[in-house]
Amino acid sequence: MIRVLLADDQRLVRAGFRSILADEDDIEVVGEAADGRAAVSACHELSPDVVLMDIRMPGMDGLDASRAIAGDERLASVKVVILTTFDLDDYVYGALRAGATGFLVKDTEPEELLQAVRVAARGDALISPSVTRRLIAEFAGRVKAPQPDPRLGALTEREREVMQLVAAGLTNDEIAARLVLAPSTAKTHVSRIMSKLGARDRSQVVVLAYESGLVSPGWLAD
Repeated sequence: MIRVLLADDQRLVRAGFRSILADEDDIEVVGEAADGRAAVSACHELSPDVVLMDIRMPGMDGLDASRAIAGDERLASVKVVILTTFDLDDYVYGALRAGATGFLVKDTEPEELLQAVRVAARGDALISPSVTRRLIAEFAGRVKAPQPDPRLGALTEREREVMQLVAAGLTNDEIAARLVLAPSTAKTHVSRIMSKLGARDRSQVVVLAYESGLVSPGWLAD
């Protein structure tokens, strides 16, 4: 059972998401929060697997709440999915840097919402495939000049290659197909990369890939 916390200051938005999620046998909405501070508190109290987190909320906003959750070892298993709208796209890259697992656009289709929750719960990939790769490339272009990161020195050549594909938004299965590997082997490579880099999840691997210069802004796998 995937335990979900809804964090949004609009009651109708929370009700809409709850209605969609409540029909699923493998998903349970365990709580709601109307601001970021309440969301962080609810994470400690309820131990959700996934938090659907709005960005703009009174008091502590979604980005600060995401940082608080990502920076708390007691909440290491909690995955945050940021909710955004197209006119708030500027926040997306900041959300990934804040420790969010990924993001969803608020007008997403119900099927995409359900898939996003399941994907986030298993930490398998970034969210909203229809926009993820475009947005990562676009907003990574706003990062300051790349700074070499000594942690990349611990990676093998194959792991660096896999890290580039993770940064392009590919799933484990897509990476396996691209490199002609077994899916389990691709998954193992990704796990080792996260361990060597001290990354909480795949999104932190993506951010590090861009900020270290391993992947250049605008580079995407075909």
